[in-house]
Amino acid sequence: MKQFDVMIIGSGPGGMAAAYELAGTYEKVAIVEADLWGGTCPNRGCDPKKVLYGAVEAKDGVDQLVKKGFEKHPEINWRELMAFKETFTQPVPVEQKAGLADSGIQTITGKAVFKDEHTIVVGAEEYYSDIFILATGQHSAILDISGKEHFSTSTDFLSMKELPRKIAFVGGGYISLELANIANSCGSEVHILHHNERPLKEFDKSLTQDLIENLKARGIQFHFNESVQEINKQKEQFQLTLTSQDTLLVDRVFCATGRIPNVEGMGLEKIGVEYTHKGIVVNDYLQTTVENIYALGDCLAKTNPKLTPIASFEGSYLAKLLTKTGQEAIHYPVLPTIVFSSPKLAQVGLTDEKSLANDNYQVKELDLAQWFTYKRLNEPVVKAKVIIEKDTGLLVGATVLGNEADQLINLVTLMINQQLKAETVNAMIMLYPTVASDLSYLY
Repeated sequence: MKQFDVMIIGSGPGGMAAAYELAGTYEKVAIVEADLWGGTCPNRGCDPKKVLYGAVEAKDGVDQLVKKGFEKHPEINWRELMAFKETFTQPVPVEQKAGLADSGIQTITGKAVFKDEHTIVVGAEEYYSDIFILATGQHSAILDISGKEHFSTSTDFLSMKELPRKIAFVGGGYISLELANIANSCGSEVHILHHNERPLKEFDKSLTQDLIENLKARGIQFHFNESVQEINKQKEQFQLTLTSQDTLLVDRVFCATGRIPNVEGMGLEKIGVEYTHKGIVVNDYLQTTVENIYALGDCLAKTNPKLTPIASFEGSYLAKLLTKTGQEAIHYPVLPTIVFSSPKLAQVGLTDEKSLANDNYQVKELDLAQWFTYKRLNEPVVKAKVIIEKDTGLLVGATVLGNEADQLINLVTLMINQQLKAETVNAMIMLYPTVASDLSYLY
């Protein structure tokens, strides 16, 4: 039986961050991976999605300036775009595994199942470790309906060689809206079905509605208060029977109703690691209910967004904790989140719905479309809501809708985490005209 100081189950960004930092202190570190080395993000998640979205951004930029410098609306060639995407994703597993080996980290391929709190079985081999870190991520949830075998997932979308003429997305979360926006921009007829009237429920309600109206204007068809009851194959198409008893005939149907932590079949319940349908339960030190087993990333039951940078943050935290270079409970900075749509919707800190009921905060609503930074690009929709703490004058939250929402929300995140007052920001000289040069006008 091979023995290790630390074994990490899952090679996503969080597991990788922990492994590389731990390898500098511990002599024997190993990572176990049951699927693609590198995890979801670089292989079939945020990285390939962002490559596809890059073409959408470029198209949107030109579309806004037709008859203002450009003559024609550009078209996206799906095959060429997917071939470009493959140049990023195809090398990932080999490069990620080789990088670990070059750092002296043992790589083990296969599904890990716990025999006891210090022993796992991978295939026919047993491995002992003093410490385990669970970084197993999530997978797509599939609605349990008749014909569910006909559902495709986000993984399938990001590997499509041909773009279907007519697509349905079931779900009103960020994955559904992001992929629907890509498909629509590339020429598909797109339908989104959502079981209530409130998509993107974690985001500001009014700015979400502005986004939905803009996506409708682009041609995406929304079916609110509708669910799919049944899917039937009709030759090369799929007939969706809806709760209203209407039917929708599409070439492909994608289930985007959430993601499920990868915890089943690992024997966690046998050794006493507690988990729920939301993920693995940990304390403030990312320690599970078994003393020598820790967990991080998307497989956790947590209220923070399940995002790649947060998993990496947790991996670095655990490395410091286990090497005794940090002994404090984990403390998260204010965390931004975003929907890569057209336009982007990003937010950080408090939202107006939480703070309007509290007299300690002031909410400012801004229409930025006439600000030079955005008007010069002829952006049709640019809005922001900023939340200010009255007693201190500090910015404590913001939501931004616009093509540069990611850049602006990153700057706001920095301001919130560093507790920069308006006068401090106003004393800085930024390049003009840029998103940063507008900061002093926000609050």
